[in-house]
Amino acid sequence: MTEETVKTEGKIEVPAKFQKIVSEIETMSVLELNELVKVFENKFGVSASAVAVGSAMAGQAGEVVEEKSTASVELTDSGANKIAIIKVIKEVLGLGLKEAKDLVDAAPSMIKADMKKEEAQALKKQIEEAGGKVTLK
Repeated sequence: MTEETVKTEGKIEVPAKFQKIVSEIETMSVLELNELVKVFENKFGVSASAVAVGSAMAGQAGEVVEEKSTASVELTDSGANKIAIIKVIKEVLGLGLKEAKDLVDAAPSMIKADMKKEEAQALKKQIEEAGGKVTLK
């Protein structure tokens, strides 16, 4: 390389012209990094989402595979704090207390099918923050 590079932690060589940016990013919290990624996505019209390996392999075989835009949310484990999970499900799905409790008690159970992928991710995050385990299908 003709440009000056700097090794960080003995692993990766960072060109000197990017050293300031890299050191600033290293000090950011996860929330700040998430916000920065969203700014880049909006500013430059790109997406930071990873491409599924299965679709990449299918594309190599000559098939055209579309990424699903919907997902189903399944509660696999309600965890130790069932009350918090019940509250989240009651609030998000607009269910009564009994219906939400029945869904949580029946785990593993399908919470909602064919949600928009973004909404499914948000629901998954809320349930996991409350202590439950969720899988998206």
